[in-house]
Amino acid sequence: MRATEHATPAAPGSPSAVPWEELVTLALLGTDRRTPPWASGREAPAALLDLAAVETVRRRAGLRPAPAGPRPEPAAPDPRPPLPPAAARRLALLLSDRPGTGGGGRRGTAPDLMELLPQWLALANARGFAPPPEVLPALLDAARGRTDLRPAVLAFAGPRALWLARLNPDWRFALRSAPGGAELPPEDPGRVRDLWEQGLFAERVALLGALRARQPAAARELLAGTWATERAEDRLMFLDLLRTGLEPADEPFLEQALSDRSRNVRATAAELLPALPGSALAARMAARAAACVAVDRTSGEPALVVEPPHECDPGMERDGVAATAPTGRGERSWWLGQLVEAAPLAIWTRRLGGRTPTEIVALPVADDWRDELHAAWCRAAVRQRDPGWSRALLGPPSAPEAGGPGAVPLAERAKLLSTLGPAERAEWVAVFIATHGLSEAFQLLGVCAVPWATPLGRAVVDALNIARDAGSYPWSFSGVMGLAERCLDPAEAGRLAALTAIPDEPEDASPGAGGYWAEAFQRLTTTLRLRAAMREELGEP
Repeated sequence: MRATEHATPAAPGSPSAVPWEELVTLALLGTDRRTPPWASGREAPAALLDLAAVETVRRRAGLRPAPAGPRPEPAAPDPRPPLPPAAARRLALLLSDRPGTGGGGRRGTAPDLMELLPQWLALANARGFAPPPEVLPALLDAARGRTDLRPAVLAFAGPRALWLARLNPDWRFALRSAPGGAELPPEDPGRVRDLWEQGLFAERVALLGALRARQPAAARELLAGTWATERAEDRLMFLDLLRTGLEPADEPFLEQALSDRSRNVRATAAELLPALPGSALAARMAARAAACVAVDRTSGEPALVVEPPHECDPGMERDGVAATAPTGRGERSWWLGQLVEAAPLAIWTRRLGGRTPTEIVALPVADDWRDELHAAWCRAAVRQRDPGWSRALLGPPSAPEAGGPGAVPLAERAKLLSTLGPAERAEWVAVFIATHGLSEAFQLLGVCAVPWATPLGRAVVDALNIARDAGSYPWSFSGVMGLAERCLDPAEAGRLAALTAIPDEPEDASPGAGGYWAEAFQRLTTTLRLRAAMREELGEP
């Protein structure tokens, strides 16, 4: 309790004490509009500031004595090696950067340090370093403001992050999040169960995740033992962890979860089961979907005919089919999409005459069902991580219809690309950019591995250079330029030197575009060199 009610020694001609709220009011209104009773004229402002200074000191220091509380237990030791000094200085610099407050102005040539923090954290975590203790508050503050940073920050911060979070309610999010890289307790089943039953939520999530990665069956048995007493939101989080190491032995547990009282838990179980090709749910969905799609051989050219389900029966609902369609969506098409999405993709080759995925996708579809059917196949390919079907649905990146009507939307293409290997993904996007330019490539670039492979990086730089020479608006490409700053291989900095000069502007170019382009390439070059320095400081080759 603050001792603001006790008087302070008064200066001659000044009051013994003034309530803080009255001082604030006088300061806001000004002494010319409300004259304080203890001073007037030119002396009033100085007297107000003197009193505010005295009261500030008293508010900060005047606390009543109170019994000392128990000291907190020390934080668990962090066995990881400390950061190299140069890397520690770089981290402090990255954490001290704050986004600019100006709206709509030029960014200039200075790198955006906060946008480099996620990459720095990924490198530091890969090297297994521990942070300097003095930066932990700034790290937790950064993660508090940016949820995308939380997994990497908590993995890097280590056990001291949870220790600090228990002492500061502003960092309570750390207690609800699962710190990466969790270590299992010693090989003592009793201690594992004690931590599972008595630990904080974050500790339980970390324990289950770590155990699942090493001993899938043991993790499943641990979860099954307390499943009936867990909260719905906790059951959902725990069930999602079963994606790691998913195996046929998980099927009975997931089948039981199909009857869970939580709709979200039921939906997650229904999403996981089709990933087990031999599961009973996958077989049920395969039979339902196969009954809806067939090859029509009555005409000269084979085509697919689609007959969606006429109702959503209780069995379909139990298996995860949502009966109520979204506004503006037909019920039958809604049910069809869910059935095809959940059916194992392998059934279609058998069902449709032994055709390959590429041949199936190329078949015409009667009665305007093509978009609905292909969209469901896209979702199935992403869910089942099937690269063969993904390639078929993506098509060649140089095809004229790649961005045209009727093609797979770019958002779906980005998801399909994520099922391919990093090299194949980068090659596909590089050809797409060379054919179609950058205007439609932003989402596709976002799923490519960092740093970009050389062909992809050069395709992006060449496309930016073409846009610059054409006098295009540089701010139209700011998103791609921002990605390039974070994702282009730092070795490409040398190639960009020629692009940092202000170019000759075509007659029809946007006024001042050349200067903006020069700044953007200068910033890109500076950022790439900074990223190279970050890697060197962390011991990267």
